[in-house]
Amino acid sequence: MSDPFLLSATELVAAYKAKKLSPVEATRSCLDRIAALDGTLNAFCLVDEDSAIADARASEVRWMRDEPAGLVDGVPATIKDLFLTRKWPTMKGSLLVSRDQACDVDAPAVARLREHGAVLLGKTTTTEFGHKGVGDSPLTGITRNPWNTDLTPGGSSCGAGVAAAAGMAPLNLGSDGGGSIRIPASFCGVFGIKPGFGRVASAPATCAGSLPAAGPLTRTVADATLMLQVISGDDSRDWTNIPDQGFDALRALESGVSGLRIAYAPTLGSASVSGSVAASVARAASVFGELGALVEQVELDLPDAVETYTTILSVTLGSGLVGLTDEQRSLVDPGLLIIADAGMKVGAIEYAQALHVARAEIAVRMRQLHETYDLLILPAMPRTAFPVGEDFPGDKGGEWRGDWTPFTSPFNLSYQPAASIPCGFDESGLPIGLQIVGRVRDEATVLRAARAYEKTRKFPLPAL
Repeated sequence: MSDPFLLSATELVAAYKAKKLSPVEATRSCLDRIAALDGTLNAFCLVDEDSAIADARASEVRWMRDEPAGLVDGVPATIKDLFLTRKWPTMKGSLLVSRDQACDVDAPAVARLREHGAVLLGKTTTTEFGHKGVGDSPLTGITRNPWNTDLTPGGSSCGAGVAAAAGMAPLNLGSDGGGSIRIPASFCGVFGIKPGFGRVASAPATCAGSLPAAGPLTRTVADATLMLQVISGDDSRDWTNIPDQGFDALRALESGVSGLRIAYAPTLGSASVSGSVAASVARAASVFGELGALVEQVELDLPDAVETYTTILSVTLGSGLVGLTDEQRSLVDPGLLIIADAGMKVGAIEYAQALHVARAEIAVRMRQLHETYDLLILPAMPRTAFPVGEDFPGDKGGEWRGDWTPFTSPFNLSYQPAASIPCGFDESGLPIGLQIVGRVRDEATVLRAARAYEKTRKFPLPAL
């Protein structure tokens, strides 16, 4: 059997059931992997070895009795440090947050993982309050890409993406309010899915409202599907949560794409795409055709999507930093201050128009597209990873830009599920992500298509 840290969640569960491997062995292997690599990669802000081993031993007892607690009993998992987690402080990548806090509540997704027996290893790094798409924060410093440690892994679920790519854990919980799962999935060469709004409950309520969603970052589509099945469901703490209604993404996972109608957009509007990304996404589109889908190239423009998103995001971030003293402001990520200060200047009418009118136009445009097409495929990112220390490509400091991620945030505005799956490499050997977007509440078809594509090629992990 392979080293346990290399096994997927589905392989681990099968091995536990067959009594070929213990959850303690798998957990120990992942902890050793973290110890060996995290000094360089910096994917974790907290590792709780004692708790993880204790949970693994309890899981081992359940498996020996053939009484697993749930779908992922004994599978190592990590939690992005934006999610409340019992016993562990939630620092959110910020020096403003006190470690002296109550740690007695699990966020809904964390609670579901725990109920299903997952072994929680620790908390992964995030940008400050999840505000940007790269991988650093004032609290934890720089998280590095396992394909090239001089480059960013993307963010804000930077630690989760690195943990998945580096074999530190098979299941990694991230969140995505504008691309924060799909950006690191693309840059790190792993699979990540942002569920549609409401699929996974969120609590406590925040000013981010309906932008973010909790979701998996994993090495395989099957693992992400399994994890999404676990973390979905009802939670009374979230009034926007979609009632379960028999959601079952696992059932149709191997159904293939034959007969599906797929729109292929090389870009959105006038957004530029690197040659290597464009070529890889075009090849992926042809693969779906070979698999029996009807693929048609479309010209798709979502005018003002980035501007609309930036307005909403800036107000969201600004509301969280109102009233800081000069001393407190000195502790905040400079880029966060720029976007938050801009948000404090947005008027109520301008914000309402962005939130309710411009956003609706984008969502309606996408619903109309899906009257014809089951799925939309396009690049996840317009380029591959760039150097650490930059908030966006070519960053010289003193500004904040959201236009470098034009393909991710529109689908936070429209409530749609969207995933990034590896589809190739650029000339420097860096991963490229293909984005698959589905109808509102149709995560199952996104996952089904991703699985069909995954089966056509073996995508390697970085040599570490």
